[in-house]
Amino acid sequence: MSDATDTDLHKYVVNAEKCGDLHVYVQGDLKQQEKRAVFMTVHDLGCNHTSFHDFVNHPCMSEIKDRSIFIHIDVPGHADNAPNLPDGFQFPTLQTLGESLVTVIDFLKVRYVVGFGEGAGANVLARFALANPSRVLGLILINCTGSAATVLDNFKTKFLSWRGKEEVGQSAEEFLLYHKYGNMINEQLVSTTNPDKEKVLAEFLERIRGTLNPRNIKQYVNAFLTRKDISLKNCNTDIILITGMLSPYASVVEKLFRELDKNRATLLKVERAGDVLLDSPVKVAQSILLFCKGQGLLTSVTMPGVDRQRTFSGGSFDSDGRPRRLSRGMSMEEYDKPNIRRLSITIPEPSRSPVN
Repeated sequence: MSDATDTDLHKYVVNAEKCGDLHVYVQGDLKQQEKRAVFMTVHDLGCNHTSFHDFVNHPCMSEIKDRSIFIHIDVPGHADNAPNLPDGFQFPTLQTLGESLVTVIDFLKVRYVVGFGEGAGANVLARFALANPSRVLGLILINCTGSAATVLDNFKTKFLSWRGKEEVGQSAEEFLLYHKYGNMINEQLVSTTNPDKEKVLAEFLERIRGTLNPRNIKQYVNAFLTRKDISLKNCNTDIILITGMLSPYASVVEKLFRELDKNRATLLKVERAGDVLLDSPVKVAQSILLFCKGQGLLTSVTMPGVDRQRTFSGGSFDSDGRPRRLSRGMSMEEYDKPNIRRLSITIPEPSRSPVN
């Protein structure tokens, strides 16, 4: 089923066998997927699809947005004003969530995606890529953790107090704030890094106290804190890991990067940032663009600070090693068409008719 939920979003409810209903929000025209980059996003703890929707609508993302499609996914029970998950509902593990995402792209008749996730959502998308390597063109992972819950995480579980069944306790709020914003919740840094941070923190707390269901938030938190190790050493897709220098997960991301093949993995560390989507959207947008160009996507897009020389990734370099320029006989839409020839595994055409 689908319905318009915003001027640029269309909502679908997709039933995944092991996860229940997943609320999916498509930003862009699915009919244009052969000529667009298709991103699939999964949100972090204490958030839902709106965190990525807001980022995509930032002015710095306008060029990318115009030539892309974004599939935003809410984990179970995280839609705005969602009711409590049913009694007896077994919230999926991060592994189960990752494996179940293929149901969404099959339902939408989407063949390939670039995974774009943050925190717990980044971990979920990494698991999706390992389970479905033929469906992934690349991974953009913010504050992705490869190891199981750290000693710090386990310590925090001991004081995550949830008042009754309805409210998020103060210690739980403190954990979510620390997880999301890290050391930037320090008062001294509020004014020096982002003058609107106090407003942002207040809005975040308002959402986890109101718009989002606190009982359902708790279940996603528990799934994150009880996650199993994940290794990306054998991941066959290109990966960019992004973290803020002030994020509590910066060292964990660095550790994950050290274990990866440097021919496939890139690390971006943003100075004076905790929440990179909030504090450094321009740097993140530029990194996404450069990464996608390397995958043969968004090749006609240019941004300030990014190489304006348009190279065609379908045959990236000539015999002398020089980048090939845009053909005069090629339209921008043809030029933006994703290069998928590097995939060694092919999948059959979906049997269903295209989504209207």
